[in-house]
Amino acid sequence: MDTARYRAFLAAVDTGSFTRAAEVLNYSTSGVSQLIQSLEQDLGLPLLTRSRRGVSPTPAGETLLPAIRAVVQQEERVLQTASDLNGLMTGEVRIATYSSISSHWLPRVIKAFRRDYPNVQIHLMEGIRKEVLQWLSESRADVAFLSEVKGTPYDWIPLAEDPMIAILPPTHPMANGKSYSLSRVEEEAFIMPAMGKDDDLAELFSREGIEPQIAYSTMESFAAIAMIENGLGMTITNNLITENWQANVVKLPLDPPRSITMGILLPDKSTLSPAAKKFVQYARRLAEDL
Repeated sequence: MDTARYRAFLAAVDTGSFTRAAEVLNYSTSGVSQLIQSLEQDLGLPLLTRSRRGVSPTPAGETLLPAIRAVVQQEERVLQTASDLNGLMTGEVRIATYSSISSHWLPRVIKAFRRDYPNVQIHLMEGIRKEVLQWLSESRADVAFLSEVKGTPYDWIPLAEDPMIAILPPTHPMANGKSYSLSRVEEEAFIMPAMGKDDDLAELFSREGIEPQIAYSTMESFAAIAMIENGLGMTITNNLITENWQANVVKLPLDPPRSITMGILLPDKSTLSPAAKKFVQYARRLAEDL
């Protein structure tokens, strides 16, 4: 199966540039352009819009994108299965996840996996829940590590419970307490992470009937922590995010206790590549460290 043209098209779409696509594929820029032109001629359709800012898929390209990804992934599964049968596991595993998981837990899994399968490439994509689910639905990711999502069509493998905690400045009236009462949130200057799109917090507040007074929104947790250190407000997050933090803040468990379930989301277990299946096995085995 010759998928070079498909791979060139996917690389151009994913990077937005012929030049960057060439770097990813180790081709020349003109080589990538020629492959895509050949594919467009065979299909009789323009697949990419070219401009000074780069390239983007046409409506026809968008429509064909899932099918082309599926063809390339099927070839990857064939090649990986053959290498597995030969005792030489090769291929790649594309992982979509939160930055907290990729920073504080996933590296341990990757280290153990790479020790046994050094020829398998690991690609990480980090984002908020909406982005992670989109990458999964577009088949840009093989597996996703995130908090539990209700009502998805994907296979869900729970790994561990991660407690939610309050992060307070050291001058906060509750800083010396043993826990933080959720009922106080409405009285606080609240710092909302993920630019107001933190689904775990939104679900928590919805269940508890809480309407926080959002004073600030941040994308990065580090920015939120710096603001809390300076007494600008407080926030609530899952404990994993705070692993290895070096900051002058106070972390308290919630009252009543609340947690989120961390786990793995798989598009379809039956079509998972051998390398991805192996990686999931390692993740499940090391889940006790999560």
